[in-house]
Amino acid sequence: MALHARTAAAVAGLTMIAAAAVSCSGSQPHSGSASTPPAAAYSHFTAHSGNRQNNSTPAPTETNPPGDIPDNQAYVPYQPASGTFTGFTLKVPEGWARTVGHDTTQFTDKLNTVQITATSASAAPTVASVTSTVVPQLHNQMPKFASPKVSEVDRHAGRVVLLTYQADSAKNPVTGKVARDAFERYAYYRAGHEVDVTLSGPVNADNVDPWRTISDSFAWR
Repeated sequence: MALHARTAAAVAGLTMIAAAAVSCSGSQPHSGSASTPPAAAYSHFTAHSGNRQNNSTPAPTETNPPGDIPDNQAYVPYQPASGTFTGFTLKVPEGWARTVGHDTTQFTDKLNTVQITATSASAAPTVASVTSTVVPQLHNQMPKFASPKVSEVDRHAGRVVLLTYQADSAKNPVTGKVARDAFERYAYYRAGHEVDVTLSGPVNADNVDPWRTISDSFAWR
């Protein structure tokens, strides 16, 4: 009997607590209540929703300096079909416009150019010969020619003479604007034949990798 009495008392106590909770929940909060008003709750939800929207905003589109060749640029082999000398190949950017002369071929796209010139030569070019002959010629031919530097570098075809310099481009036929260009001129030589590959683009363009791909791809046939 004592056990049943204690159980009945516990049930009665729980019933009184539940009734008190229902009574409190049904009353209206007074001015000092800590409950969040509906308007404040909506503002809180809106603020957090805005944060989620900002986090889903796409990253800004990357903008490269004018003249940068895309990293995904494809290259195709080129071999001249005619001219003074045709015994060589190299890779050129796919899709660039081609202009063909007797001994000179150009590939251009927007602000960049690859120029290939084949000539006969009695001796291999050297740092001294390019400095004494080519540099003065370009100084007279190129608008505002400056900063020439001649050196020897290694490429897959062997040791070659490299001339770097800056000059102004020709006026754009549409806008009339002139760009400041950087040039790399590689002189390849074998058995009385010289092939000069000149790569050019805007001074601020980062084309180190594309120019290395082209100059490394040169091969004698």
